[in-house]
Amino acid sequence: QYLLDAIPDELIEAARVDGCSMIRTFWTVAVPAARPAMAILGLFTFMQVWTDFMWPLVSLSSPSKQTLQTALQELQIAGQGQTVDFSLMQAGTTLATIPLLILFVLTGRQLVAGIMQGAVKG
Repeated sequence: QYLLDAIPDELIEAARVDGCSMIRTFWTVAVPAARPAMAILGLFTFMQVWTDFMWPLVSLSSPSKQTLQTALQELQIAGQGQTVDFSLMQAGTTLATIPLLILFVLTGRQLVAGIMQGAVKG
């Protein structure tokens, strides 16, 4: 709702004067204007789900269905009383970080576009 409230009424009015229907106005004016915010919202949602620890820890009963984050915790717990294999933990941490880095690279342009769009005076 707040994404679409940020779209100037002049843009919507200009589309209506040009003869666009409400649906076409939505798809040709509102969606492209809100695309940077939607991309960042998707990125933040994925980050929250990807790094979630408590829900998989509580809900998964089988070790074969563990997520990467819970498996890393199991490695740390298994190492208590003996030396922890830090190279294996570092490799797992790197694997957990790679999808987030890829998404940051893919959505970086949208992030910059959203920042620049908010900086323009009108």
